[in-house]
Amino acid sequence: MLTHMARNWWAVALRGLVAIVFGVLLFLLPGIALDALVIVLGAYLLVDGIGAVIMAVRQRTGNRDWWITLLEGIVSIIAGIVAFIYPGRTALVLLYLIGAWAVVTGILEIWAAIRLRKEIKNEWLLALACVLSIVFGILTFIFPGATALTLLWLIGAYAIVFGVLLLILAFRLRNMNTALTNQPPASRPV
Repeated sequence: MLTHMARNWWAVALRGLVAIVFGVLLFLLPGIALDALVIVLGAYLLVDGIGAVIMAVRQRTGNRDWWITLLEGIVSIIAGIVAFIYPGRTALVLLYLIGAWAVVTGILEIWAAIRLRKEIKNEWLLALACVLSIVFGILTFIFPGATALTLLWLIGAYAIVFGVLLLILAFRLRNMNTALTNQPPASRPV
């Protein structure tokens, strides 16, 4: 595998460059980035909601609280559809959508954690994650502009760091490829 990666070092470098450009664009063009984020969020919410609905339908026999997962899935699907219908809306609408989704799913998952406390250990981890979801949703309502910009900056910073690390890896792979190419044919790894 390493030999294959070394031969294709340029593909790793290309991924790194694309990640860096993406990260820089997030910092330079936050409006366009936010529009793209609406599309990605809508797709995520739809897939998440459909997955939850499928899981709920499969659980309906033998689980009397299957409707909670179904309700969570329906909320996610509706939120995803709204994101697609109104993609040009402001960041405020998107953030309120994210905030509402975080609060509603957090509340529904706390209910599930309470119901699970008799069946699994450490259900408090799920409850803690749910509380964090609710707190995030509330902070989004209180500070929507800061939340949007912070989210974009975090994604941009991550993309830039990830891209730089991929470039470093690519140049190491290139050096390895050069060393492998300069070896006599009989001693080259396959």
